[in-house]
Amino acid sequence: MTLFRIRALTASLLLAGGLAAAHAQSAQPVRTTLRGTIDQVSANALEITARNGAKSTIALPANVPVRAVSVAKLTDIKPDSFVGTAAVPQPDGTLKALEVHVFAASLRGSGEGNRPWEGAEGKKGSMTNGTVGSVVTTNGTTMKVKYKEGEKTVIVPPDVPVVYLEPGDASLMKVGAPALVFAQKGDGGALSALTVVIGKDGTIPPM
Repeated sequence: MTLFRIRALTASLLLAGGLAAAHAQSAQPVRTTLRGTIDQVSANALEITARNGAKSTIALPANVPVRAVSVAKLTDIKPDSFVGTAAVPQPDGTLKALEVHVFAASLRGSGEGNRPWEGAEGKKGSMTNGTVGSVVTTNGTTMKVKYKEGEKTVIVPPDVPVVYLEPGDASLMKVGAPALVFAQKGDGGALSALTVVIGKDGTIPPM
């Protein structure tokens, strides 16, 4: 085989590999978050109206995890609590909480880490899930949230929603209930639920 043919073959293989990698990346499932109110529910599907009025039908796989959210208080945030907080950065490097959810003991470790987050109104910030190392209460609360890769200092204003997140079941999915659905988009945009969070007694999931 001539040097020219070897080079041509090598280029073809590299091109094919690049196209395959690009196809694999494009085939990665897209995740989305839907926030709204339940319109209809069946054994295998959930219909919700989002806060902006858009309607969606979401498939419910067998044994999809269901979580329940109820009202909590700032005083429920204690050292060694496992919490999650949606927050925005402040000039001094700390985070300002937009909400805090305190996990039940059985959910400890869920989603641990710090990652980008976008709220219902398009506000962008971060979501930090971790263990509270210390809590200082003055006009509001300052907490250190530790996770495997690091630590964040989070300022929790007095008026920020604080909720308790615990395991739930399908009986919570009722017409009119506030819902937060973490879903995956499949071919053609079909939605399939990964986790469903339901507000108890009308509590709106603030995440």
